[in-house]
Amino acid sequence: MAHGNHTDVLVVGAGPVGLTAALELRRQGAACRIVDRLPGRLPYAKAVGVQPRTLEIWDRMGLVRAALEVAVPLRGQLVYVNGAEQGRYDLALPPDVPYGFAALPQYDTERLTEEALARHGTQVERGTELVSFEQDAEGVTTRLTRATGTEEELRVRFLVGCDGAHSIVRKGLGLAFEGGAFPEEYMLGDVEVDWDLPEGYGLRALHLDGAGAVDDALVCIPLPGVKRYRMSMRVPPELSAVRPEDAGSSGPEAFGGDGVAHGLEGRRVPGLPDIQAVLDRLSPQRTTASALRWSSVFRISHRIVDRYGEGRVFVAGDAAHIHPPTGAQGMNTGIQDACNLAWKLALALAGRASAGLPASYDAERRPVGEEVVGRTVRHATAGGVQSDPEGPGTVMLREAQLLVGYRGSPVVDPPGGGPGPRPGDRAPDCGGLTGPIATYPMRLHDVLRERGTVLLLYGPGSSYGAGGVASYGELVEQARLKSGGRVDVCAVCPAGAPPHGVPIPVPCYRDRNGEFALRYAISGQEPTALVVRPDGYLGARLERPDTTRLGRHLEAVFGADGGAGAARSRAFGQG
Repeated sequence: MAHGNHTDVLVVGAGPVGLTAALELRRQGAACRIVDRLPGRLPYAKAVGVQPRTLEIWDRMGLVRAALEVAVPLRGQLVYVNGAEQGRYDLALPPDVPYGFAALPQYDTERLTEEALARHGTQVERGTELVSFEQDAEGVTTRLTRATGTEEELRVRFLVGCDGAHSIVRKGLGLAFEGGAFPEEYMLGDVEVDWDLPEGYGLRALHLDGAGAVDDALVCIPLPGVKRYRMSMRVPPELSAVRPEDAGSSGPEAFGGDGVAHGLEGRRVPGLPDIQAVLDRLSPQRTTASALRWSSVFRISHRIVDRYGEGRVFVAGDAAHIHPPTGAQGMNTGIQDACNLAWKLALALAGRASAGLPASYDAERRPVGEEVVGRTVRHATAGGVQSDPEGPGTVMLREAQLLVGYRGSPVVDPPGGGPGPRPGDRAPDCGGLTGPIATYPMRLHDVLRERGTVLLLYGPGSSYGAGGVASYGELVEQARLKSGGRVDVCAVCPAGAPPHGVPIPVPCYRDRNGEFALRYAISGQEPTALVVRPDGYLGARLERPDTTRLGRHLEAVFGADGGAGAARSRAFGQG
């Protein structure tokens, strides 16, 4: 066994969640290793729905262009019941949302993220499995084995488990994983068809029995390619594992030995005739399936951990929460888990975090996980997203994960009562920002891209020191002092402000059409300071800002002395 090896963070699991965690850690300057027990990336289009909020996160991380060039748009869903069309649901969002819904096979999501990670000098260590770990006040001692039989002892400061529904990290922490399983079994298939249903629309076709209960179902999601779909449907009796002679294949051994019946079950593989039989029963048009790329049987459970970490060890994604795939919430929720955790750990590793910053991961993300599990279970049992009692506009924003927020978080300012986005809310995008040299307008996301925490100052530079409001220079100095230089500062000037030549100590963008002021509900030329976190949420909103209030917020994130030394020898998550 190799001894004495060490790094800052070990990420276990190289699915979309683990890769996101590793990429964000590297992007924020932290050292990490990422391991996966499988020898290679799986060629399965498992999680395929990409939400607009995930695309915003990818934009901030510099991934979105590559994703948009591979993905296909999801425009809506057609719903049929007993052969009759019940409605066409368009996935419509407000015009200020920069991205729509998309479909991208999971293997492409993993490939793009892994390629970005490699550009930061980190490769996935495949065929490498975490077998045990022990943590203390200073770090975590992990034990790894490789397919070759070699073993390694690795010392890390933090351990992040993104290792799925049967997580070794979750089990090692002894976290509760309460919930249940749905009795139905399903099969997945990646096929092409020859129908002429509208391009970009998914299909949900149900059959109801005499009592009005669903006894047959078909769900199809478009994939890149010509009339290619990932289809899910009930398992036919001849493939069902409830038969006595096959009982062992659906027991704990088939699902990680822990009784968590969730995910793909590779011992039974449906064929093209199995999929065709369902299409013959439920497709709204006669069609022939072909080009079967892969298929599998899968089960669905709904569970969530009692806490998202303990000490220096954390879980994210399916290791923390599993639920029905209704609305494509799982992978996207996990990606947000990873992004939320990674920037906080990166600050802690740099000695620039308050004592409570890593612990805020649980405070912010576990309520989100609980809401997603509850909502997807309701939708799965009540007939889909269309059964939601909320208005269609709210439903669409929630499914897009644009309503996720952290009001009340210990590292976010109180929201206050004014209009517009408040602390803890998503920072909306806007257009129409111009600079003194470029002749084209930019978006706010262009300004924020590939940055960490950003202080946005709104107001004319020439009058920012009037009426007791701190000047640009004072606010910039306070931001850099309290964060140890880890806050970028940019200014947005109203359209009627003095010309760009006014000397100010930060980059300035003109709000040419007033879109920034509109989206953030800033009236007139009132000075305002906004702190935008690395994950794209507002940490603070200060009308008529002063250095005291700005400093108080930054201390909650970066520590009372800019975080220097605060994270070096303290275990996080338990105080």
